[in-house]
Amino acid sequence: MKIARRNDLSLRLLEVFGTLMLHQTTVRTAEELGISQPSVSTAIKQLERQLGFTLFERSKKRMIPTSAAHSLYQEVEPMFGQLRCVESRVRDLRGGSVGRLHLMATPPLGHSVVPAALLAFLDGRPGVTVQYDVRRMENVIDAVAVGAAEIGLCLGLDSHPGVTVEKMRTDRMVALMRSDHPVAAHSVITPRDLADHSFVGLDRASRLGFLVQTAFEAADVAYTPRVEVRYCHTAAVLAHSGTGIAVVDSYTASFLPNMDLAVRPFDPAISVSACMLTRPGRPLSRLATEFREAFVTALMQ
Repeated sequence: MKIARRNDLSLRLLEVFGTLMLHQTTVRTAEELGISQPSVSTAIKQLERQLGFTLFERSKKRMIPTSAAHSLYQEVEPMFGQLRCVESRVRDLRGGSVGRLHLMATPPLGHSVVPAALLAFLDGRPGVTVQYDVRRMENVIDAVAVGAAEIGLCLGLDSHPGVTVEKMRTDRMVALMRSDHPVAAHSVITPRDLADHSFVGLDRASRLGFLVQTAFEAADVAYTPRVEVRYCHTAAVLAHSGTGIAVVDSYTASFLPNMDLAVRPFDPAISVSACMLTRPGRPLSRLATEFREAFVTALMQ
């Protein structure tokens, strides 16, 4: 049995038809669509062949719609409205005003620089939403590597086989203590200065903790923290309570509200880079690119 061939109506042909229904002249239709008059006529003829009936009676100056054309227009006119909405949506997407961005950061940057960057990024983008989480470095790396987060932000990562690491800025770690602590009188804090005082250390299994321990070993001073914590923010809170001196990253030290803490350079200098992680071989979306700009601006302030 022979199966009838289905007519595949082109959206472009229907767009020409709809525009011609509005203007009823090939001149105005061609001007609005940015095509030539012959192209309008060709498109209408092609659509009529596909439909199997006449859409317009041709006169010298106007294209007069047939009753069939009016009936067809009633069916497809709602679709034109939807297409206009889609076009508007696409313009918004191109302008970065709508969409969803997935971010993840480790606590030092996640609790300091990222909030300011997010505030600036979201300003003027009411249609944009952000999925944001603050996790440990290994979680951030895994999320970026599998595509669960488009951008990851962390400190002190030189390289990793699963992600692309971009170093945005490098600063040295600092020592934190109460302003009335005896060591606060020093202009620079060394491991030797900490040997005779209570010290809040970072978990040796963490990247920053390993760097601090290495600095103590290089100075031939035993690394014996009185309290050992995972996060720099926790170390800063304990320093504020008077539990001991803490050595933390500069971002944590710069974004601590309502803490009367003395901040001193730590020597030997421990350089730590603020890093942006992305998935190898995948270019950033427009939203991610614009957030990156906001993050760099916040980072440099």
